[in-house]
Parts: sequence; structure tokens; C-alpha cells
Amino acid sequence: MVKSRLEAFTDGVIAIIITILVLNLNPPEKTDFSALLGLSHVFLVYVVSFLTLAVYWNNHHHMFQAVKVVTGKILWLNILFLFCISLFPFTTAWLGENLLSRTAQITYGALMLAADIVWVFLARELVREHSKESSLAKSLKGSKKSAYTIGAVLCGLAVGWFWPPAVMIGCLLSLLPWIVPDKQIESLMRTEQAEHD
Repeated sequence: MVKSRLEAFTDGVIAIIITILVLNLNPPEKTDFSALLGLSHVFLVYVVSFLTLAVYWNNHHHMFQAVKVVTGKILWLNILFLFCISLFPFTTAWLGENLLSRTAQITYGALMLAADIVWVFLARELVREHSKESSLAKSLKGSKKSAYTIGAVLCGLAVGWFWPPAVMIGCLLSLLPWIVPDKQIESLMRTEQAEHD
């Protein structure tokens, strides 16, 4: 199957999720700066969620540049990934209103953990459907990013049981290796393009 419909659908869904995310930001009832500062915790959670969605989209787009084959299983794993991230507006709104709540923090972290685990399965299935010599397989081989990400979120969840802000810290730390997508995919794609030309 061609990958273009999957990419277009994913782009559209993520764009809608980001739109819903920003629509959940309600302006303060008063018009002074103290009222605005009173919403700083809401804006903080929004920024973390927006950054998370941006990182997911950027790396999804990057990875799919090297994808040649899309199967039914890949489509379903991608749908499951989108389902996980579609819940970010809900958890963001809840955590924004209850920043120090252990339940809200753990729910937010558990959602990110679920999305990260589905991402691992999606990447593995994509590699399985391509040859070991493909750009995709070569670029993802030996990558420790996903293990670090899942570890950071798990640590945040464990510590967050006793100190809730640790969940958000763990989630933020989990994004660090993904802010810059794998350069290896770009270089391998350039090499393939040069050989093709």
C-alpha cells in the first residue's frame, strides 16, 4: 500500500489535536497581570504538551521519509499511536487545573508512556517490513532513544507517586533526544537519492 494516505491522515489528526489543545486554553476572568500569572501552571502544561506533539510529528514525518512499504498492521499501529496522542488535550486540561494532583500527573505520564510504547512497536514493524539493508533499518539499528524515553517516563512515574511534579520532569526529559531527529536517516536518504540519480 502507498504511504501517502497514512502520512496525510496522521498530519491531519495531529493538526486537529494541536488545535483542540489550544482551544482548551481559557483566558483569565480578570484583565490584570496577576490574573494572567495565575494561569502560568496551565500554560506550562500546554507548552509541554505542544512540544510533545511537535516532537512526535517531527519524528513521525522523519521516519516515514524512509518508509517504502505500508501494511495493514502498520496502519493499525499508527491508528493506535494516534489514539494515544488524541487524549493529550484531555490530560493537559486536567493537569493544568490540578498541577500538584498525583492522579492527574500519573495519568499524564501513563498516556505518554503508552504513546512511546506504541511508537516502539510501530518502528519495529516498519523495520520488519523492510530489508535489513534499507535506509530505515540502517538508521534505526542500535538506536537507544526509545529505551531512554521509556526509562525517563517510568522513572518520573515511580518518583511521581511520592512527589507528583517528577512525572512532568520525566516527560520533559524523555523528549530531549528526540528534539533533533536522526541525522542518519537524512544522510542515508541523500546517499540513496544520489545513487538513484
